[in-house]
Amino acid sequence: MLQWPIRAVVLLVVARLPLGVELDGFGNAFLAAVLIGMLGTILIWPLKVVLGLPWAITSLGGLIWPVTWLFDWGISILLFGLAAWLMEGFRLRYGLRSAVLGAVVYSVLSAVVLRMLGLEVSFTRT
Repeated sequence: MLQWPIRAVVLLVVARLPLGVELDGFGNAFLAAVLIGMLGTILIWPLKVVLGLPWAITSLGGLIWPVTWLFDWGISILLFGLAAWLMEGFRLRYGLRSAVLGAVVYSVLSAVVLRMLGLEVSFTRT
């Protein structure tokens, strides 16, 4: 819960960049950060079950790590886009392009800021 305000500020920074991510203020950014986190908690296992077989085949059971990395990024992008779709005040102006760019920048910035504050997180699981 301590991470949510930090992630909300990062989300506001992402919204200021020309990526097509739009937010209506800090309150919506905070709710979006909470929603992204909650969706990740609720949907991560079902998504990994559904994507498990394609992941295992394409990555040879995890031997080809870039494929695993891409699947993790794909899940992050899906969660970011789903949060924008579910919430008023959080929009992706350019659709998939905004979801991809926004999720990647949000994940990287969140991980960097949280690590600077002494909290360890993965770049793809933020």
